[in-house]
Amino acid sequence: MFYDRVRIHVKAGDGGHGAVAFRREKFVPFGGPAGGDGGRGGDVVLVVSRHLNTLYHLAHQQQHVAANGEHGRNKEQYGAAGPHLEIRVPPGTVVIDTQTGQLLADLTEPEQTFVVARGGKGGRGNKHFASPTNKAPRIAENGDPGEARHVMLELKVLADVGLVGKPNAGKSTFLAATTAATPQIGDYPFTTLQPNLGVVALSVNDTFVIADLPGLIEGASEGKGLGLEFLRHIERTRVILHLLDGTALDPLEDFHVINAELAAFGHGLSDKPQLVAINKLDMPEARERFPKLKTQIAALGYEVLGISGLAREGTRELLGRVYQLVQEAPSPQLPGVGLPVIRPPEIADDTFVIERDRDGVWRVVGGKIERAVRRTPINYEESLLRLHGYLEHAGVLAALRKAGVQHGDMVRIGTYELEWQDEG
Repeated sequence: MFYDRVRIHVKAGDGGHGAVAFRREKFVPFGGPAGGDGGRGGDVVLVVSRHLNTLYHLAHQQQHVAANGEHGRNKEQYGAAGPHLEIRVPPGTVVIDTQTGQLLADLTEPEQTFVVARGGKGGRGNKHFASPTNKAPRIAENGDPGEARHVMLELKVLADVGLVGKPNAGKSTFLAATTAATPQIGDYPFTTLQPNLGVVALSVNDTFVIADLPGLIEGASEGKGLGLEFLRHIERTRVILHLLDGTALDPLEDFHVINAELAAFGHGLSDKPQLVAINKLDMPEARERFPKLKTQIAALGYEVLGISGLAREGTRELLGRVYQLVQEAPSPQLPGVGLPVIRPPEIADDTFVIERDRDGVWRVVGGKIERAVRRTPINYEESLLRLHGYLEHAGVLAALRKAGVQHGDMVRIGTYELEWQDEG
């Protein structure tokens, strides 16, 4: 089955904690601080693979977690960084943040990479906190958590030519006759349930990719039938090859219906070069209609050729003309190529707000304040005293007093809950 849209959850690795440790050296108080830094957590990285053409491999694995960084150790040994987690995706994958709806990246080139979630920074060890007045600090930092987010991966087929037409126009038969593709073929509507890609090789050096897209019906741009799910794949093509069933009740009406759907979908589809091929000339009815139908469509400004996909009549001439149009057409404008990661700043500013929950717990909300608390290991008294000084300097304690905090009240900052103690 073709998978062109998959939702996954990615979680980068947490940074390792810094260590509190001391050397054992003569004439150095307490041996001197020697706690190493924690390692950085691994990133989650999307990598474009030329060997993939669907998102099927991700359909049943929706949780992707990178490794954490190692904690720092004694003797100033840094913790190892967590290895990056690589997720392979096919060319044409668009990455969308499901929470914000923002386009994060548009991945089109083989081996192109995109960091979808950054690993957390490692905490500093106590060797960074030595000073002339505190030569043996028992202070370290916890590592930052890695980023986590839900993203939608959406695949847009990358093909030079988009093959469109009403159901049973003979697109799958044409593709099977002109490429090595093996689409399902049958005399009933919606045989094609997913795009089929095929490579047309006119010679060793003259090739192009053609995509047989699901049959469109009137109203496809409004969500009817199968067309809406796959219309977006045509956005990437340079040329549209429009196949008409020469034996249909009204081929000219079919032609107008399909073009109306392309125009309704927008995204510049109506502006792409379009070559019209009237198919099934092996049938007497279609061959008899062909001259009049060709004249009618040509009067609208379209180039028209006649073929029989089943008998392979006229297909070589048609492919040669399609190749010329592909060479003449400009490369498609792909929005978002090379977009950087769209994220809020790591630390917004020093602002914070004081709130009180229904259960009576006071909450301090502020990016930089919460990060400072999160990075403080609560098992070291000196680290807590340092945090107290920071909160005092930042005005958090004064704001809590002004808000009416009382002795014994619980104060929540991030995931930590601390009991308020009156001074003195």
